[in-house]
Amino acid sequence: MRLPQGFRNGDTPSPNHRNPTPHFHNTVTLRKLRRFNSLILVFRVTAFIFSLASSVFMVTNSRGSGSPLWTDFDAFRFVFAANAIVALYSLFEMGVSVWEISTGATLLPEILQVWFDFGHDQVFAYLLLSADSAGTALVKTLKRTDTCTTSASFCVQSDISLALGFTGFLFLGFSSLLSGFRVVCFIINGSRLHL
Repeated sequence: MRLPQGFRNGDTPSPNHRNPTPHFHNTVTLRKLRRFNSLILVFRVTAFIFSLASSVFMVTNSRGSGSPLWTDFDAFRFVFAANAIVALYSLFEMGVSVWEISTGATLLPEILQVWFDFGHDQVFAYLLLSADSAGTALVKTLKRTDTCTTSASFCVQSDISLALGFTGFLFLGFSSLLSGFRVVCFIINGSRLHL
């Protein structure tokens, strides 16, 4: 049997020889964490793009004097406000994700950051879903009246805005699932670094 270099001739093993796995384990864990944070960043960027596009489509939904104004309908104002809020929140969270990827540390203390992300993802996802659902119900009602026959472009643009909002909700929901996974990892391990 051949002994490793540190055990020959009564030498004591070097510190690197005694425990080679923690460095490898930490490197693998950091790679997993970076990939995980990159995936969250992709979902946040996508939610930002769709929510911003939805709010832009809604705010520009006026076609002159004969067309109805989106501000005349409470549900459409709610759709605009919810998508604008989610776009701002997603923009903030994009910055937080970039910070975590580049520095390897959370912006807030880790326990606060984990719960902040999870709680706000949940609240804003439900806000967006309820706003887009209210807007969808209003568009269905408008399609049964003369509003959509006299101004078809108003209803089409409203439909596009709502579809973009629902897509933004979908990606915010994915972010919410991943932030929920982070909370579970934090509860089990006491740190997100053990993903």
